[in-house]
Amino acid sequence: MKYTKEIQDQILRLQFSGDLIGENNGPEVVELANDAISQGVTQCLLDISDVRYINSSGIGVLITLLTKFRNKNGDLYIINPSEHVNKLLIMTKLQAIFNIAQSEEEALQKIN
Repeated sequence: MKYTKEIQDQILRLQFSGDLIGENNGPEVVELANDAISQGVTQCLLDISDVRYINSSGIGVLITLLTKFRNKNGDLYIINPSEHVNKLLIMTKLQAIFNIAQSEEEALQKIN
């Protein structure tokens, strides 16, 4: 998996591409979130539109990120999940837990 990160207006923006396999990049991404939270960031926009596959460890990473931001009275917004990832979120009933937006603009409206 590849990812990019940016902090702007106290919002962590992450974009993932490839396969989200938690044991490969999970600890690195969680540490990245910890660093952002220590800087006062409480919101995270996670664009996973280019994620082709996600395994159970990858779901664990998403839940860990969600928990970290909600523990700081913030939230995690999943942006534009691919059809495969969206089906997985529905099958696991996680779409009820995560804030899912079709675009960054939609996620920003939910924050404000």
